[in-house]
Amino acid sequence: MSTSVPQVPAEYEIGQTEQSGWNIFAGIVLALNGFFGMMYGLAGILNDQVLHVGGRGPVIFDFTTWGWVTLIIGVLMTLAGVGILLGNGAARWLGVAFAFLSAMAHFGTISSFPLWGVMVIAIDITIIYTLTARWMPDF
Repeated sequence: MSTSVPQVPAEYEIGQTEQSGWNIFAGIVLALNGFFGMMYGLAGILNDQVLHVGGRGPVIFDFTTWGWVTLIIGVLMTLAGVGILLGNGAARWLGVAFAFLSAMAHFGTISSFPLWGVMVIAIDITIIYTLTARWMPDF
C-alpha cells in the first residue's frame, strides 16, 4: 500500500519573492500595535492621569518614563511593520524583537491598567507567532 502526499495546484503556491497573507497580516498588526503604543506613550508623557485605573501606578518608575519607553517602542514597531509590508526580511526579526520588548514594557505597567496590558501582551504574542511560524526565508 503506498501513500501519496496531496499536492497543491501550481496556481496556489506562493513563490519565493511573494508575500503570503500571514506576512501581510503580521505587518499590519505590528504597525497597528505600534501606533497604539505611540498613542499610549504620548498619553503617559502628556497627561498620565488618564492611564491608571483604581489609583495604582506602575510597578517601577513612573508613567512619564513608561510613556517614553512605549512611545519609542511604538515608533520602532510601526517602522518594522511597514518594513514587513515592503518585503524586508530583516524587518521580520526586528518585529519579533520589538513585539517582545512591547510585551515586557506593558507587563511593567499592568498593575495600573490591567485590561489594556493583557490585551497588548496577547497581541504581541500573536505577532511573534505570526512572524516565526511558516515563514519563507527571503519572501
